[in-house]
Amino acid sequence: MINEELLLFSEKIILSLRSLYYAAGYEPYRMSKFEEYDLYADHKRFLVSDNVITFTDTNGKLMALKPDVTLSIIKNSKDEPEKVRRLSYNENVYRVSKGTNSYKEIMQAGIECLGNVRETEVFEVLSLAAESLKLFSPEAILSVSDLSIMNALIGALGLRMEEEKQIMKAVSERNVHELEEIAKDAPESAVSLLKEVLSTEGSAEEVLGKLDVLFENTPVWEEYASFRRILEKIVKSAFSGTVRVDFSVINDVLYYNGLIFKGFVPGIPEDVLSGGQYDRLMARMNRVSGAIGFAVYTDKLLPVSDGESAGAADDPYLNVALPKGRLGEKVYRMFAAAGFECPSIMEENRKLIFEDEKTKVRYFWVKPSDVAIYVERGAADVGVAGKDILLEYEPDVYELLDLKTGICRMAVAGPKDFADDQNRALRVATKFQNVALRYYQAIGRDIDVIRLNGSIELAPILNLSDVIVDIVETGTTLRENNLTVIEEIAPISARLISNKAAYKFKYERITALKEGLGAVLSEA
Repeated sequence: MINEELLLFSEKIILSLRSLYYAAGYEPYRMSKFEEYDLYADHKRFLVSDNVITFTDTNGKLMALKPDVTLSIIKNSKDEPEKVRRLSYNENVYRVSKGTNSYKEIMQAGIECLGNVRETEVFEVLSLAAESLKLFSPEAILSVSDLSIMNALIGALGLRMEEEKQIMKAVSERNVHELEEIAKDAPESAVSLLKEVLSTEGSAEEVLGKLDVLFENTPVWEEYASFRRILEKIVKSAFSGTVRVDFSVINDVLYYNGLIFKGFVPGIPEDVLSGGQYDRLMARMNRVSGAIGFAVYTDKLLPVSDGESAGAADDPYLNVALPKGRLGEKVYRMFAAAGFECPSIMEENRKLIFEDEKTKVRYFWVKPSDVAIYVERGAADVGVAGKDILLEYEPDVYELLDLKTGICRMAVAGPKDFADDQNRALRVATKFQNVALRYYQAIGRDIDVIRLNGSIELAPILNLSDVIVDIVETGTTLRENNLTVIEEIAPISARLISNKAAYKFKYERITALKEGLGAVLSEA
């Protein structure tokens, strides 16, 4: 008999999950912390990060500290397509943290179902994912999507491969305005259907009828049929209230197929569970078996569960991060016109946080470049950030609306007589290092980035750089310094962004805000 009082919270989590999976017939699977590096080098696209900790063993083989469990299980399991093998695990993996850019040890527990995977096994795994979440909160949400449907919808647009990747990214961000821009030359009916599907969110019972109407008499019906049968089972299940259909849930199309899903727990600003069908990965590893599984990121559950973070599970307020300055003040007036007013924010004082009991909205002023961080990390449910910041840092947020204010452009600029010398690296001065690197990488140009924080225009004048990558509004500063725009990279304006977890738990409030702001913009 185990005395649970002696267990750490992390050990209790693992014990609860192992008990759940064992009772469902999943046999414990143990593996080494190390794997030959070639396994991960051959399948880097499947990894969260390209960075892998490597070392040479005593036999001269290049080895790696395990960055992923699934790849190792596939490699070390038999390919038995006529059988069904159910495996469970709790393992540590080693990945680079996005926040610190340093390696960290990540605790995972999960299951893999390999072999003759039919709809019965798919529903079984989905059920266990929902039950796993319910162990931590009765209000947990499991967001499900179907990659086969999304592939068919995007394929119908008739775009180039690079454009399809951009559309997938826009879908994952709920970025409808970007989607429309990328697909502006695609058939209007195909774009409209994709947008309708993306906006269809809710319980299986709520969306089934809507999806039937959307997909009837379309080429997507065949892909939808399998997903529909799963949704019908969900409606009749004990966990129907936990599952929500959400087509913004996206995974790598080279590896995943069919059902995919992510799990969210109140008070935690990111997904704590992720999984789906990955027959394509099996095929890439020369397996004919099917497969489906998921991982629970147990270390993400620790801070909130241990009381180290306040959490927003029962916070009735909508928390909004606004950029300090004229842009923030202008945007606030739009929010107020949309029905989210907070009069105290206009008072003359040095306060940073303001809330209104009537509208249940809480605002706080932050540095413009920090808004996306507050939203991504869950301190704010929504915020307003410039597209330049979103391009540079690529935070994991939803981009819900173009507020059509703070309009300018990201551009390459240089001397009026500039001529690019292809025989050497182009010297580029900028504070938008990632934007510059991605732009020039896409056109195959080698560059030397010179990071500057102010007076970027001085760099080419003093021969510190050949060109600059910067925000251009009117172009007056460029003209007065004998510089000119050489190439426009992207239009810039203020965008309404949302934390992905907050969007699930405060869906009605955030949707009302988006629609209210949309109405304000249409009247302007």
